[in-house]
Amino acid sequence: MVKTIELSTASQPLADYAEDFRDKTVVFTLNGKAFAAIVSLKELDLESFSLRENPEFMKIIEQAREEFATSK
Repeated sequence: MVKTIELSTASQPLADYAEDFRDKTVVFTLNGKAFAAIVSLKELDLESFSLRENPEFMKIIEQAREEFATSK
């Protein structure tokens, strides 16, 4: 489940939102546009999350998928 909060209306420190919505993703918006999120790592280990957010690693994965799809 995702909770969206407009930063200009946030009434508590960001750390409190992380605690309040421990099992949810909290997306912060600024003027209606998403700019940051607090994501629960409860079902995900930190290493997997770090790799998923690494553009170089994701490029390598995409290349491997393309090669696999073309039987290389």
